Amino acid sequence: MLLDDILKHNYQFVEEKSYQLYETDSIPNKHAVILTCMDTRLTELLPKAMNFKNGDVKILKTAGALIKNPYGSVMRSILVAVHALQADEVYVVGHHNCGMSNLDTDDLIERMKINGVSEDDLNQLDIDVKEWFQGFDQIEESVKSSVELIDQHPLLPDDMPVHGLVIDPQTGKLDLVINGYE
Repeated sequence: MLLDDILKHNYQFVEEKSYQLYETDSIPNKHAVILTCMDTRLTELLPKAMNFKNGDVKILKTAGALIKNPYGSVMRSILVAVHALQADEVYVVGHHNCGMSNLDTDDLIERMKINGVSEDDLNQLDIDVKEWFQGFDQIEESVKSSVELIDQHPLLPDDMPVHGLVIDPQTGKLDLVINGYE
């Protein structure tokens, strides 16, 4: 079982004091917060491609690096990073070949039903499920949309640079979409 493997490894990790390689504090050394995709290809690639190591930046992950709700937990986390943890730049980093690109919401809902979510469960929600799971057609437009939502938030300082980039999940190459300094 995966949990057993995790706990066994963790015991050794702590006993051998392997954590000492990662010691840092809660303030990001490079004073930035990144919103990126939860895609597993980016876990180690994105920090390496951007020259960040443990402790340098706050990294938030969502499906597709999407942020749609200006008062949801993602925006709250960005604002905490800015106002309490000294982040003075925000980066939105989407990626090519993202699973949220042209996501088939009908298929996703069918998979939910196969996994035991009933029609009644879906109908009792106070949201349009298809809209809530809606992905995007073009990654650059999605990054622009997230940057705009963050940049226009009333609780974000007016002079806060919000950048938008797209990363290639194979090579790590970054393409600039929005330069927040301009």
